Amino acid sequence: MTELDCDVAVIGAGTAGLAAERHARQAGARTVIIDPAWAGTTCALVGCMPSKLLIAAGGAAHAVSSAARFGIEATPMIHGEAVMQRVQRLRDDFVNSTRKSFDDIPESARIAATARFTGPNTLSLSDGRQVRAKAIVIATGAKTIIPKGFDGLGDRLLTNETVFDLKDLPASLAVIGAGPQGMELAQAFARLGVRVEVFDKGGSVAGLQGDDADSFVAMLEPSIPVHLNVDVSAEAGDEVTIRAGDHEARFSHVLVSAGRAPALGGLDLTAAGLEVDDHGTPLFDKQTMQCGRAPIFIAGDANHDRAVLHEATSEGSVAGANAAAFPDVRRSRRKVPLAIAFTHPQVAQIGTPPEGDDSRVAEASWSDQGRARVDGHAHGFARLHSDGEGRICAATLCMPDAEHLAHYFALAITAGMTAGDLLDQPIYHPTLEEGVKKALQGICAACALKVPWDRGTGFQPGD
Repeated sequence: MTELDCDVAVIGAGTAGLAAERHARQAGARTVIIDPAWAGTTCALVGCMPSKLLIAAGGAAHAVSSAARFGIEATPMIHGEAVMQRVQRLRDDFVNSTRKSFDDIPESARIAATARFTGPNTLSLSDGRQVRAKAIVIATGAKTIIPKGFDGLGDRLLTNETVFDLKDLPASLAVIGAGPQGMELAQAFARLGVRVEVFDKGGSVAGLQGDDADSFVAMLEPSIPVHLNVDVSAEAGDEVTIRAGDHEARFSHVLVSAGRAPALGGLDLTAAGLEVDDHGTPLFDKQTMQCGRAPIFIAGDANHDRAVLHEATSEGSVAGANAAAFPDVRRSRRKVPLAIAFTHPQVAQIGTPPEGDDSRVAEASWSDQGRARVDGHAHGFARLHSDGEGRICAATLCMPDAEHLAHYFALAITAGMTAGDLLDQPIYHPTLEEGVKKALQGICAACALKVPWDRGTGFQPGD
């Protein structure tokens, strides 16, 4: 039996795992990184990038079909095969770019196998070898959850792992799950001429709740019915029959986007002695990524905390550095929470609202905002949260191009800026960003801050 000795063993060669191995090696650790497929990152292969390619195609078709409001008559001719060919061609380019990073890892450190724990410092590999490490990083990612009753649909069942390999656009599509990914793909396919309906057992849409969710659904194209708070069943036949309460409809395909669960099966976490939560995910410190006091760290989608790429990179970096330095584990400062749904309008949620009496809230609308009216996208809102001194703590955006304003607020929150500080910054005219002034002024008023008369107006005395 061959035994490999190293300082840090990383399980999983996705975004978090690659970052963990790189930072551990840069810290001087002897590393190995273990992955059965070495297929590339989730983002490039089945996540961020192919979905944005499909969204871009849908946006192009929508721009043509909605040009009449500008006095331009046009009808899009959508060639589904060509759409999917572009998605796959550029997707493969992105995947190949991520695979090039594999070359930076010493060949002796790359292992094609699965791993399971035999102790807190030891792993058994599917190729028969054993690994002994001073510290281990779990970065196995996540896998799509298939609800009960949907696993018998055969090739009519699509997930984010298969939908981008379609040779042509589906004739019709039921989307199960109204989260960010489900809504992004639902809208993209609808804009490309596919009949789409969305179903969800909960009441959240693209991460929005309550009245915010209702407002967002109202802004979507009326051709996308969204059914919330419904129990959904599927029956296979010539087409798939979807039943949700009294509603019944037939579709050529069903896209399941009901969430992703940490891919921890087969690791034998019991052998590692780790304490886990009710879902079987190891309990860990979000500032160090360490699982309890064990020489084990967990990063990326595997820990089910913040399942987005930039967080996976950050968590992997922290996990790798701390694994290399173990037992000298250091706490890191977490980035401001930032999540974006690339729908139209976009949805962004930034930061964490303060609790209790210290919280202040103000809103702004884009329904009559100048630049939004010019572009034909006059809809949306922003809700800002601050503490009692006017420091911005969180923002919920549902508006055109929210991704840009989201970064503006992430920076402001990190820097501890107040609403008054932001009003002192230049905001160019005419831009969508101007629309946030009302909310900033509302925070100032709610906090009884002294606001010079020219803040937010752009005028100076004497103009």
